[in-house]
Amino acid sequence: MTNFMLIHGSYQGGWIWQPVATRLRAQGHQVYAPSLDGCGERAGQVRPGITTESQAAEIAQLLFYEDLRDVVLVGTSSGGMVMAKAAEIARERVGRLVFADALALQHGETVSGIVKRPSAINNGLALGPSREDVEGRLFVDLEPDVRAWAVERYTLHPVAVHTEPVQLESFWSQSWEASVIYCRQAVNPGEAHQRRCAEALGARWHELDTGHYPMLSTPDDLTQLIQGG
Repeated sequence: MTNFMLIHGSYQGGWIWQPVATRLRAQGHQVYAPSLDGCGERAGQVRPGITTESQAAEIAQLLFYEDLRDVVLVGTSSGGMVMAKAAEIARERVGRLVFADALALQHGETVSGIVKRPSAINNGLALGPSREDVEGRLFVDLEPDVRAWAVERYTLHPVAVHTEPVQLESFWSQSWEASVIYCRQAVNPGEAHQRRCAEALGARWHELDTGHYPMLSTPDDLTQLIQGG
C-alpha cells in the first residue's frame, strides 16, 4: 500500500483527480486529493495572502497531521509548484515526486512569466478564463460528458499563485526520486519547460498523447505511470 497525495492545478479542485483516485484506491492505496486553499469547493474562502507557499504549507501540514511517510506527491499544472514547495518543507515525508504535465519553476520565477495566457476574469483576488473559454479551449479535447462535468466545477484561482515569484530556496539543490509526464497535445507548460525539469532532477521521462488534463482524458494510462514511477 502506497500513500498518494494528488495536487491539482489552476481553476481546479481535488475533484479533478476523482478518476485517478478511484483507480488507485481500488488497488488498495491510500489517496488524498485535497482542494487547495481558495480553490474548488473552497473558492468562497479566497482572500489576500493565498500563495504557492501558503498552499504548500497546508499540504505539508496535512502530511504531518496524518503522519504520512514515503508519500508519492503528484502535481499537475500550477500544482507542480505547490508540490515542489511542499516537498521542500516536508522532505522527510516524501518518497517520490511526479510532475504530471506540471509547471516546474526555478526559484524567483512566476507562473505568469511562463504561461503567457490572458485571463478574462480578474477581480483582484482570483483570476481565470470565462466559462466559454473553459468549454471551448481548456477542456475542448475531453469527451462531451466529461467536459460538461468539468466545466460545471471549474473555479477561479488565487491571483498571487500566478503573479508572485515562487520561493524554492533548496528544492533544486536536493536529490529527489522523480518522474516527468509530458502531454504531447498540451500547449502549456510545453515540452522544453518539462525537459528542463527532468534534466535538473535526473527524472524519468514519460509521454502521453493527450491534452493538459490526462487525469480526465486518459486516467488509466496516467494511473499506470503514477504507480510505476
